[in-house]
Amino acid sequence: MTAPQSSAVPTADPAADLTARSATGTAAGPDDLAAGRRLDFMLLTLALAGVSLSAPLIAATTAPALAIAFWRNAMAVGVLSPVALWRHRGELRHMGGRALALSLAAGVVLALHFGLWLPSLGMTSVATSTALCTTTPIWTTLILRIRGHRPPGLVWAGTGLAVVGVLILTGIDLSTDTRALAGDALALGAGLAAAGYMLLGAEVRRTASTTAYTFVCYGTTAVVLLAACLVSGSALGGYDGTTWLKIVALTVAAQLLGHSLLNRVVRGLGPATTSTAILLETPGAALIAALWLGQTPPAAAYPALGVILGGLALVILADRRKGAQPA
Repeated sequence: MTAPQSSAVPTADPAADLTARSATGTAAGPDDLAAGRRLDFMLLTLALAGVSLSAPLIAATTAPALAIAFWRNAMAVGVLSPVALWRHRGELRHMGGRALALSLAAGVVLALHFGLWLPSLGMTSVATSTALCTTTPIWTTLILRIRGHRPPGLVWAGTGLAVVGVLILTGIDLSTDTRALAGDALALGAGLAAAGYMLLGAEVRRTASTTAYTFVCYGTTAVVLLAACLVSGSALGGYDGTTWLKIVALTVAAQLLGHSLLNRVVRGLGPATTSTAILLETPGAALIAALWLGQTPPAAAYPALGVILGGLALVILADRRKGAQPA
């Protein structure tokens, strides 16, 4: 007779092991929590590298903005379908009305995010559009406060500093080009939509796996964007081979690696930290755009970008202090 095995079987994945312990009622020790957090930050770094490629790729792709947004989501759903419908079909079938409704809502909000942000890249610079779009933590902090959460003082200080950076950046565009200012407004709206998407995703990820959630969410986004393309008359095909390759690269880097890994880590890191870290997309996208597309922001924009990133540093510091406090 073999000895009974422990119900909390260790795995090669620290986060998966932590989840297994939680599911079986086995308390997770400090080492487990630390390992899971380290893994989350490693995956977050990979996600940020993926999303940093998004804006430059979109700016370099000669296809309608809404069509690009549709294809990146539709292709992602195509890649996820075999895994979701085979390995996660039971979870999808028993997902629950609330989780399903929130996933559908997240898909609609994500479609709004893409519908606002992608056109802004043709109206203002990649660096400015990305900086304003990644003001997500500002909106996340405000929404969480409205819902009764009380962020630490450093979070408010960082958020306020980021707002100042946004005001400086938009003031620069107001003095140079009204079309750029309109692009700024679209990018800000996209940042607000991204906050809603992040908060809805964090709620769903309490009970649903990343694969099940992203399959429903991206599928909804693709349907909404397809309808938008048909209504607006955006061409869904007829592109050359280079354009299709860029759309595929965008899907792999920004959607499957970027967005999906952000949805993976938001469960452990929380929406505030995850959305704040997305601000690092700004310097990454700006560097890629400068080297690849020759887009360099006006000299006056650099201090504004620095102020926004300074706000990010304060929010991350607040999160580290919170994590260091004894439970």
